[in-house]
Amino acid sequence: FLLDPGIAYPVLAGYPRDSDDEEYVLVNNKCQCVTVTSKLVPSKENPGEEILERNIRILVPLKARENISDPTSPLRTTFVYRMTELCKKCDPVEIELGGEIYQAQQSTSCNEPETCYTYNRDKCYTTTFPFLYHGEVKNVPAVLTPASCYAD
Repeated sequence: FLLDPGIAYPVLAGYPRDSDDEEYVLVNNKCQCVTVTSKLVPSKENPGEEILERNIRILVPLKARENISDPTSPLRTTFVYRMTELCKKCDPVEIELGGEIYQAQQSTSCNEPETCYTYNRDKCYTTTFPFLYHGEVKNVPAVLTPASCYAD
């Protein structure tokens, strides 16, 4: 897999200190199986100082397909992780400008489709497969993540 040199970009400006030794989840991207956490730890050079330690946990799914909705697509051999994409915030937020409230996004690349290496259980994935019925082959739709595709 490839980790983009964009890792130098800041992930979080700060967070409240409620208790010591608490780890904070900065990114939990289920689509690309990445979790980024941080916590303050004593410095090895100066034990009286605390430094910010970041941990990046990447799970590479076995037998992931190039197109996860197509079980016949070739196996994926390249996994690319860009911190700038993992950390983007696409949920609109309200900001006040000149006494008026506006909706704004905190990222500029929100309209680009996200590459998923595994199923995001919050999304509905479907595919079609050939089905032989009375000597005739028909393409039948199939649901790959039933819990996300059908309402309770």
